[in-house]
Amino acid sequence: MRRAFSAVTIVAALALAVSACGGGDGGETAAPTSAPSDPTKISGEITWWDTVRPDSEGPTFQALIKDFQAKYPNIKVNYVNVPSDQAQNKFQTAAQSGSGAPDVIRSEVAWTSQFASLGYLQPLDGTRAVENESDFLAGPLSSTKYNGKTYAVPQVTDTLALIYNKKLLKEAGWDKAPATVAELKQAALDVKEKTGVNGLALNVDAYFLLPFMYGEGGDMLDVQGKKITVNSPENVKAMETVADLISSGAAPKPAIQDSYANAMTALKDGKAAMIYNGPWALSEIYQGKEFKDKENLGIAPVPAGSAKAGAPTGGWNYAIYAGSKNIDASYEFVRFMSTPENQARIAKEISLLPTRTSAYDNPDVQGNADVAVFKPIMDTAVARPWIPEGGQLFQPLLEGYQALVGGKTTPADMLKTVDEKYRGIFKDWS
Repeated sequence: MRRAFSAVTIVAALALAVSACGGGDGGETAAPTSAPSDPTKISGEITWWDTVRPDSEGPTFQALIKDFQAKYPNIKVNYVNVPSDQAQNKFQTAAQSGSGAPDVIRSEVAWTSQFASLGYLQPLDGTRAVENESDFLAGPLSSTKYNGKTYAVPQVTDTLALIYNKKLLKEAGWDKAPATVAELKQAALDVKEKTGVNGLALNVDAYFLLPFMYGEGGDMLDVQGKKITVNSPENVKAMETVADLISSGAAPKPAIQDSYANAMTALKDGKAAMIYNGPWALSEIYQGKEFKDKENLGIAPVPAGSAKAGAPTGGWNYAIYAGSKNIDASYEFVRFMSTPENQARIAKEISLLPTRTSAYDNPDVQGNADVAVFKPIMDTAVARPWIPEGGQLFQPLLEGYQALVGGKTTPADMLKTVDEKYRGIFKDWS
């Protein structure tokens, strides 16, 4: 699957903090690094674990590495692509053992505070890795903080939208995207009736449940109040909505395994008219036969539930391993990769959303229609809890979703089970 949101989580992660380098407070503050008289003279060899899709997104980042090495000829970068659903566990294991961890990792926003709490990340305040911090968007920047210190630099930000086949919707009598979940159901049924194609392909992934939960006014946690809120009437209604989409035929019963890939293939091949997905998926979607003409791809905000339309905030950060033997080279690499110019290049080529305000003023970004559509959706995205336990929230929700789709539980019982598992993580929460 493309995203890491339902990746195996690390229930024992916090217990490992005692043995982590730097301990559970995130380690010692890094001494500010003054700018070398000639940064291009910095030498060393670093390894970067990237988590992008290697075929559709990887070439852009590998090209940036070539540019970096041309500017910094004494720094060698070893590029390693690690599947996003494996990177969290692999880094955790390598960092905890003190062997095999990369110098730089592309860390999902939910992992950053967790890794920092375990002492696995190098603090970046006052270092050359962080350039013009005030230029970063507030949402992505907030995901890089832990206990008042900075442990990463925002790379890209994202959220979810309704992505659809304009031609199929028009054949079903819909000239625009459905704006509510009720309309989503009806549009999907109309597509199936009038074209014979499935209307909506669901992805059995916890992150993709959040728009339905937010849409009914629900959430997983109340962080300020230290309350577990996943088992709420609002969320029960959200799960009933998802179950109804399947039982009504608006969405076929999804496969429990590989549902992300199945949904993407169905959309690209014209076998499903609509899916929920984010900007990271666009470069792959455009490779599908249905979207050789890019104008056939529609992007709209996720349909609203009874409370609102709400999609989650996602994204990725550059983080440096605290045990790196080449810290200065790692600082320069992160600094280079996160410049407004390089963020604009990434947006132009593969439509990933920049995290710097100034990047959106770049003509290459302004000229990308996909970014232009996603930017206002991103502006209203719902923030997720940037807490060390954030990376553990999705596995219980995923398991519940799988049980619901498999007919092994009801919406109410599903959420009771998720609530019980959350209480094993947040032992002192109400």
